[in-house]
Amino acid sequence: MTRLITAEFRRLRATRLPLGILATAALLGGGLAGLMTAVGPENFTPPMPGLHTETGIRALLGILGITGFVPAAFGAVAVTSEYRHHTAAVTFLFAPRRWQVLAAKLTAYATVAIGYGTVLAGTAAAAILGVAAARGVPLGLPTGTVLELLARVGVAMAAYLLLGVGVGALLRHQIAALGVVVGYLYLGEPLLMLIPGVNTAYPVLPGGATAALTGFTYLTDSVAKELGTAPTPLLSPVVGALLLATYTIIAAAIAVVIPMRRDIT
Repeated sequence: MTRLITAEFRRLRATRLPLGILATAALLGGGLAGLMTAVGPENFTPPMPGLHTETGIRALLGILGITGFVPAAFGAVAVTSEYRHHTAAVTFLFAPRRWQVLAAKLTAYATVAIGYGTVLAGTAAAAILGVAAARGVPLGLPTGTVLELLARVGVAMAAYLLLGVGVGALLRHQIAALGVVVGYLYLGEPLLMLIPGVNTAYPVLPGGATAALTGFTYLTDSVAKELGTAPTPLLSPVVGALLLATYTIIAAAIAVVIPMRRDIT
């Protein structure tokens, strides 16, 4: 089993995917967060509360959570590429016990997912704290709380990458898998929030669980204001974390169980 895991890491290092994943995490974390901090949410269109308020800093951190479709897309591409280039078939020939191969792959993907979340949270922390200090803008939350929320965002991003792995293993077709993860996470859930009655399901969806985990209520509050209704209540951070963990476990199970008997040629 150890040799299979080592082989999976070697296979990943032979591609540009891990480097691209980590570079994207740094770009979104340091680049996007740093840019938003430099501009100031109060200068956005439409304007948002400034970073000197709790609402403003929570909104900025929550925006990073909305980028979950990016690591999910990476996870889907990583898995579907195996079927597209038939590398999985070769691996199964040398290691006929598929569950071991699939578990090794999942271990490698999980490590990359943790790396993505860590890089995104770390670079975002450096950018937000550094740029805010340079601008002389006090943050609306203590530094320790900001770092804690960023750590939660990092955990959520790691979970999304594994969610993408599960979707890729289930669908196998790369374009279809990308369409599902990007279309649903980037467009589907936000559109559902605009439908009265249907939006009550948002808290138990992946986006709602992430919003609960990271304390991002700005989106639900804004939608409620536009619809003239009461904001949809989110779950508690603990329940949101457990729900997101459940989605991740289901995705991991799909990534291992579905290809066990299915033809992969």
